Amino acid sequence: MDRFDAMRLFTRIVELGSFTQAAAALDMPRATATHAIKELEARLHVRLLVRTTRQVRTTVDGQAYYERCRHLLRELEDAESSLAELSINPRGRLRIDIHGAPANELVLPRIGEFHARYPHIELAVGSGDRLVDLVREGVDCVVRAGEPKDSSLVTRRLALIPQVTVASPAYLAANGTPLQPADLARHWAVNFFSASRTDFFPFDFEVDGRAETHMLRSWISVNSADSYKTCAEQGCGIIQVPRFHVERQLRAGTLVEILAHTPCPPMVYSVLYPHHRQLSPRVRVFIDWVTQLYDECFGPR
Repeated sequence: MDRFDAMRLFTRIVELGSFTQAAAALDMPRATATHAIKELEARLHVRLLVRTTRQVRTTVDGQAYYERCRHLLRELEDAESSLAELSINPRGRLRIDIHGAPANELVLPRIGEFHARYPHIELAVGSGDRLVDLVREGVDCVVRAGEPKDSSLVTRRLALIPQVTVASPAYLAANGTPLQPADLARHWAVNFFSASRTDFFPFDFEVDGRAETHMLRSWISVNSADSYKTCAEQGCGIIQVPRFHVERQLRAGTLVEILAHTPCPPMVYSVLYPHHRQLSPRVRVFIDWVTQLYDECFGPR
């Protein structure tokens, strides 16, 4: 087995945690996989894997070698993908990260369409609300809300998404309905925080052509989009959120729009990726696909 094939086998064993599963994925006998790893360890003069009856894990040297192998194999895949045939039908593993609401309500419900179009791309989708270090974690691209602040990344705007300010009928019955943004000083909010900032997100409005920002008092704060919506439905306070995320609740009446005559500025959504991924065919086709998806949902940017 040549060096690149051995590196591919080694990375699959680490990722799957199993010699048997890695051998099956690469269509080879398990005995061949075992022998190849023994040869690799002998050539490198280090132990790469610790094997027990229940699991396979890397040694310290093995983990360092895995990181280098993953980087080299990805570069090799990109070099091969630059060929015309693979540019038309890209293949390989694509790691993306999309925050919860857009992932669950926009992208994942239609991800089968992407797979049907590009069946040889293997997707790994993260959908937490934390910040991701694209380069260190090996993530190919992310979809994020808000104005991008990292100038080291390539940014492509996806959409300007309408926002609404909402509360539950029970909250409004107990606390009254604010008629203008200044009235919010007497109200409660469900506050939202994230790993990207130490303070809470403000409530923004456009009043007579100028921007106004209001911070509301709160007895509960969350860092999950789903928790944010749920707390509002339970009467914990007012929230400001992209309209698509609460469209179902607005129709059902569990949330009610307030201050409709005082619009919120739209939320910017963008896709970001490292400069060194710019020419990767699998990154390019995903960005083109997700851009088209957002265009269909929200119109031109």
